[in-house]
Amino acid sequence: MDPRIPRLRRKLAAIPFQALRSHSFGEEKHKFYLDPKLTEARVAAFEAEQDIALPDAYRQFLTHVGGSGAAPFYGLVPLEQCSLRVMNPRGEPGKPRGFDGRDPRAHGRDLFLHIIEMGCTDICVIAVTGPLTGRVLIGNGDGYWGPNVSSATDFLSWYERWLSEAVAATPAVPSVGRTGPMGPRSTGLGLVHLRLRDDPPGSGAGRRYRAGCLVSGDSTGRATAQTAAMGASCRGMIWCPGAG
Repeated sequence: MDPRIPRLRRKLAAIPFQALRSHSFGEEKHKFYLDPKLTEARVAAFEAEQDIALPDAYRQFLTHVGGSGAAPFYGLVPLEQCSLRVMNPRGEPGKPRGFDGRDPRAHGRDLFLHIIEMGCTDICVIAVTGPLTGRVLIGNGDGYWGPNVSSATDFLSWYERWLSEAVAATPAVPSVGRTGPMGPRSTGLGLVHLRLRDDPPGSGAGRRYRAGCLVSGDSTGRATAQTAAMGASCRGMIWCPGAG
C-alpha cells in the first residue's frame, strides 16, 4: 500500500469537523463521504472488460480508500460508470480540445478515463495510456475550454492537494491554467479554470467569472494584482477550492 494513503484517510476524516475550512465546489453532493473500497477482483474485472491497466495510484485509491464519492467537484464516479475518452485532434494553435467518447479505440489515440463528475459537459479524466498516463486533466467534452493538465504527478498527489485546500482556513489565490499552442500543459502551481459567462440581459448581474477549480497560487492567501484586476471587472466570483 502506498505510504500516502493513511495520511489521506486522516485528512479526509477530519474535514467535516473543520470549523474554518474552505468550501469545496460540489461538496453538497458527496458530503466528504466515500463509498466502500473496491475488491481487487472487481477492479481487475473492469480492467479486463475495458482492456486497460488503471494507473497505480488511482487503482490503490479505489482498493484501499474508497470506490466513489468524496473528491473534487461532484465526486468520484463509480468505476462501472467510468467511460473511456480520447482527446480530439489538435486544431489551430491555442484552440481548446474536447474529449470524444464515441468508440474511442477506433481513433488510435491515447485513452483517458472519465473519473469525476464536474457537471454539464465539463469533464475530469485520468490518462490511462500515452505520455500523460496517471496524470489528471480537466476540460470540456465539447472543447469550449482546456484541457488543462494537473501539475500533480499522480492521482494520490492530486487528491491530497484537494484535501489540503479544503482544510485551509483562508482560500488561496488562484493561478490560471492555460492551453498552449502545443496542446495541454501543466502550470507550476496547479490548475484553475475561469470561465467568462454572460448573464441574461436585464438580469443586472453583468459578466462574471465562474471558477471550475481553484488551487493555490500563493500559499499565504494574499491577493495578487491579477486577482484584484479580475475582481474589479466581474461580479459573483465563485471560489471553488479543488484540485490542480
